[in-house]
Amino acid sequence: MSSTAGHALALRGLTRRYGSFVAVRDVSLNVESGEFVTLLGPSGSGKTTMLMMVAGFTEPSEGTILLDGRDITALPPERRDFGMVFQGYALFPHMTVAENVAFPLRVRGLGRAAREEKVRAALDLVQLDRFADRKPAQLSGGQQQRVALARALVFDPALLLLDEPLSALDKKLRGELQEELKALHRRVGRTFINVTHDQEEALRLSDRVAILDHGRLVQQGSPLELYERPATRFVADFLGRSNFLAGVVREVRPGAMALVAGGTRLVQAVAYGAPKLALGTPGLLALRPEKISLLAEGEAADTEVAGEIAAWSYHGTGFALSVQTVDLGLLQVALPAWRAPIAPAEGMAVRLGWPADASVPVAEDSHAA
Repeated sequence: MSSTAGHALALRGLTRRYGSFVAVRDVSLNVESGEFVTLLGPSGSGKTTMLMMVAGFTEPSEGTILLDGRDITALPPERRDFGMVFQGYALFPHMTVAENVAFPLRVRGLGRAAREEKVRAALDLVQLDRFADRKPAQLSGGQQQRVALARALVFDPALLLLDEPLSALDKKLRGELQEELKALHRRVGRTFINVTHDQEEALRLSDRVAILDHGRLVQQGSPLELYERPATRFVADFLGRSNFLAGVVREVRPGAMALVAGGTRLVQAVAYGAPKLALGTPGLLALRPEKISLLAEGEAADTEVAGEIAAWSYHGTGFALSVQTVDLGLLQVALPAWRAPIAPAEGMAVRLGWPADASVPVAEDSHAA
């Protein structure tokens, strides 16, 4: 198969209305050539509607779709030359694996010899060359999904669009297919656009993630950027788990500020050039559970708070603790099980602490029209 570079996609002010309901609202997004970009959001966030507009199955109410700078907004789906993989595979049950993969080539009028060569290459790419003569019903769910991938790639599409392609698989198989899909993207060098509501999948697969909420693009960036520096409460809460600490700014100095919540002083690092909250104003910090430590006697941290274990559970690699505090409410703490400093028990008194750069200031969410 050809491994030519992918194509670049640009969305400009994309909007889709259904009567008075706005499914996608003024979204602009650049997808670079060869990128793996995931549209991530909860049910009803607009991510699938966006993908259908890119594919050409849904017409935008407003906005423009550009492929390598060329306006394709009015181009019908069959002329966009995009490959697509659906959640339900959409394989023809009466056809063999090879016939399913060859179908897009037959539609395009490719000769038999050329079809067979491309089908062999596509099946080899997804490691299914030995299954060419089987019917879909004779394959596992993971194998059927690989057939769907081969069929979507066999005609050298400009983009590969993936609509929750792994959601029908069990957790273990989904993890295996995620690794295969990531490796496949590296091998073919094409531009992939993926839709999912699975945060872990988005983090594992993507070069860049675009997070949608109520039809709006609320933040985009690399998985690392989004996880470590969420801009809003929604992003911090949706992409992983977070504790939210509300306080009032009582101190601002170079590189840091301090918020006060009851009798607890929350020390927050502020990167050079980043905006600081004004003195006396309320602020909200997001703090990941794995960034909280249990402090030993005499040990200090930038922020410290006492509490009592209200509940706990064991998950193999770690403990999940719910610690009740007076000023900050219930805090979720992720404690590695290997050489854990305590054996957790309900009612146990603990001291928690974290460094100033463990938390991040976030904005409250707004869904105003």
